[in-house]
Amino acid sequence: MGKLQSKFRKRSDLYRASQGEKADNTFDSQVVQYEPAHQGSINTVTNLSPDLCVSGGSDQAVVVYDWKQGRMCQSFQGHNREVTKVVCYPGSTWIFSASRDKTVLMWDLNQGDEPIQEFCGHELVVNGVAISPDGRKLCTGSRDNWMCLWDIESAKCEHRRNISRNLVTHVCWVPGSSSVAQTSEDKMIRVWDSRSWQVTNTFPAKQYIQTHCDVSPNGNYLVSSSNGFGGQGCEATLWDLRQPGCKVVEYRGHQQTTACCVFLPALADGTVRVATSSHDSTIRIWDQNSAVCLATLPLDGAGPLVSLSPTDCSSLLCASFSCGLHQIQLGPVLNQAQGPGTGGTVGLDIKVVARF
Repeated sequence: MGKLQSKFRKRSDLYRASQGEKADNTFDSQVVQYEPAHQGSINTVTNLSPDLCVSGGSDQAVVVYDWKQGRMCQSFQGHNREVTKVVCYPGSTWIFSASRDKTVLMWDLNQGDEPIQEFCGHELVVNGVAISPDGRKLCTGSRDNWMCLWDIESAKCEHRRNISRNLVTHVCWVPGSSSVAQTSEDKMIRVWDSRSWQVTNTFPAKQYIQTHCDVSPNGNYLVSSSNGFGGQGCEATLWDLRQPGCKVVEYRGHQQTTACCVFLPALADGTVRVATSSHDSTIRIWDQNSAVCLATLPLDGAGPLVSLSPTDCSSLLCASFSCGLHQIQLGPVLNQAQGPGTGGTVGLDIKVVARF
């Protein structure tokens, strides 16, 4: 354990909400190092339950991990290339994993360590996978320009459509609807109707490749992120799905590719926030509507941070290229400039509490 701990920083820097800048070394925390979930880089992480997460990486494994107890529950071996994306169906034990081996495998945590379904038909790496709200359909997207809709029970492809240069980077289902959103290397965002398997909306092309997207729980907004370098094109963008092509705000501050963007659960006071992670090894938390950066957390030595998964309004999981999975804690803090008992404003603390 000592060797593992020595590989990582034992101190988590605290970042102040008001300006997204480092505080004055007022907080030191021992980061707990648990058994690593993977060997090598981790490409994707998502939630299976309030206690369990699922991840996939370059070791070709799909891992179920109890991040609260710090222990591995299951490791699924079935892909012969690295795993690119994992998704779970809410309220179930179903897990779907996409891979560079051109397939998507379906697993059930309660049905052994073999895949219970296999979805084959893509010609290149599968980068997008999403489940319909009713749990009956699976959408996949690939660098082969194909978007496919599958029947989960039979694993039969019901609809396929190829759009030139639509090298899919991510797919997500719009909650409570028949619509599917996807990002692409052609800098476009497309919204599909799963009933007709036709594109119903395209967003104005961005300047750079769109790397990821997420839809708000109420289905009203979509956030997308883009690649870039030197601070150019490294933003995330908030779009209003109710007004086709309507850009609301942009979240700017990362210095390299913004690889992931997610909506965080709303706070009790109604505050809505967005989290982003980047190849610049930082996580940023933003006010959704004003685009103010509330907090910044650098994970020095972690390499590109490619996937985020909120567990609740105060905790976030992050997948990294070099240092495994990180449990990030978000919490309010009294503005120390005003002091306790003075009615000081509440900011946001962000820190790493565990790695695995």
